[in-house]
Amino acid sequence: MKFGASFDVGVPTICVGNLTLGGAGKTPVVREIASILAANGKRVAILSRGHGGSAQGPIRVDPATHDAATVGDEPLLLASAAPVYVAKDRAAGARAALAGGADCLLLDDGFQSPALKKTFSIVVVDGGAGLGNGRVFPAGPLREPPEWGLARADAIVMIGADTTGFAARHAGGKKLLHATLDPVSRDLSGAKVLAFAGIGRPEKFFSSLRDLGCTLAQTREFADHHPYTRAEIENVLRDAAQIDAKPVTTEKDLVRIPADLRAAIATLNVRLVPADSAAFAALAQEAAR
Repeated sequence: MKFGASFDVGVPTICVGNLTLGGAGKTPVVREIASILAANGKRVAILSRGHGGSAQGPIRVDPATHDAATVGDEPLLLASAAPVYVAKDRAAGARAALAGGADCLLLDDGFQSPALKKTFSIVVVDGGAGLGNGRVFPAGPLREPPEWGLARADAIVMIGADTTGFAARHAGGKKLLHATLDPVSRDLSGAKVLAFAGIGRPEKFFSSLRDLGCTLAQTREFADHHPYTRAEIENVLRDAAQIDAKPVTTEKDLVRIPADLRAAIATLNVRLVPADSAAFAALAQEAAR
């Protein structure tokens, strides 16, 4: 394949991506779209490059046998919604998914990659962060100038309240849908916690805990997709015990923790809740045509 060429898969190929380097909420959007399409009879498969994992692929993710060190954390979470194929070569991953019976592909990230021809592209924006300082990495959080990216987007999903004025300045005539990330359960409500996370925006996780009424006795931030060592987690557990706090992290972090230590750690699981469920479902089905 020549540089810049796009492989035409021949089936609907939906891309869910970011303009920023991470933390927008892309994975819950992918999971929700996959669930909607599967419920409507589509044989959807999710494609990922397995960031943080060693597998070159193509490989179909099996949560019972694969770990985050092999396939990455996000593919393990997404596998509950639809078959997930990890491949560093996106075209090879697409071929594997088609051979596995897929009639619709859902790209987890890859908005800036020309490897596959996309039939529909959705940009996810964190309403609380917007575009940050508006500069491209390394001067800021952007992957590309926003006018370039938004010109290729078919729709925008904004998660959380638009506190930066993104919609007024950038959305233009684009289809814009709003959603929130809500806790699946509230068993942490009011708890004293030691909260830690290695995600794009740990502060968003900490804020969610505060919204549940948790007392954050300590917080610890790690790099996005951080592969936790046994020593790091044992330190967290020891320090939490010393201050009589419950250790808590995200479900994406949990799969990167040594398996035998996970039971001692609580997780705040969240799901995407569209402001208009019917409109969101209609968007997903439009994208898959």
